[in-house]
Amino acid sequence: MARPSKYPRELRERAVRMVSESKSEYGSEYEAIRSIAGKLGIASPESLRKWVRQAEVDGGVRPGKTSDEIAEIRELKKEVAELRRANEILKSASAFFAAELDRPFRS
Repeated sequence: MARPSKYPRELRERAVRMVSESKSEYGSEYEAIRSIAGKLGIASPESLRKWVRQAEVDGGVRPGKTSDEIAEIRELKKEVAELRRANEILKSASAFFAAELDRPFRS
């Protein structure tokens, strides 16, 4: 199970919005990210940079998997793992019952 995010969704969205609105005020995008991360108490500017990149993907500005696609892939992987576990259990049960049927009957 994934750990909950250290930062609330609202803070992440606000930080990304602030970066996009204030890019022109800084020499580079990373300067804007570093400054805004400090102002909002985000421990690592790298976290904010990743949020900005993901927002660009979600907005169609940058190629990549959207947040919805990532969530769907994660759910499908969970489902596949569960189905594989169920398959292994059924194979074991099938082998057990087949062995029971092969034993000679004693009365």
